[in-house]
Amino acid sequence: MALGDGLSQPASSSADINIVPLVDVILVLLVIFIVTAPLISQAVKVQLPQAASIPSATAKPPVVIAITADGALHWDGAPLDLIRFEARARELAIHPDAELHIEADRAVPYDAVAQTMAAAARSGIERIGFVLAPQAGSPPANTTARDANHPPAMP
Repeated sequence: MALGDGLSQPASSSADINIVPLVDVILVLLVIFIVTAPLISQAVKVQLPQAASIPSATAKPPVVIAITADGALHWDGAPLDLIRFEARARELAIHPDAELHIEADRAVPYDAVAQTMAAAARSGIERIGFVLAPQAGSPPANTTARDANHPPAMP
């Protein structure tokens, strides 16, 4: 491309690249991609047959073990001692989806909670969870049952 006014200045070429059209093209391609990306679906559309059936049985609710401040155990609200707890835990462990939730009072000594967890693990229960009250002002946490054989890592 020749530059100059044609009379007093000689013609010269420009070595600069004009990037404005390049940016325009990139933005147009970006808009096209943003608009079309949600429309592309990898799902296979299948019309499923309909059949009358009984809804599958839902998982049993977990057994809640409450440990009061004085160390007393309660199996779903019924009081029991550690020996009867271990016997009932063996019966519960027969079910592969058995889940045990421990609600320990804040004042319970660690030893009482550890003995309860050890008795549950000896009985064969693999899914043990702790029930906690959320802190005031904090959002509810997504809690899941912990594997008794794999305790959480210490920081």
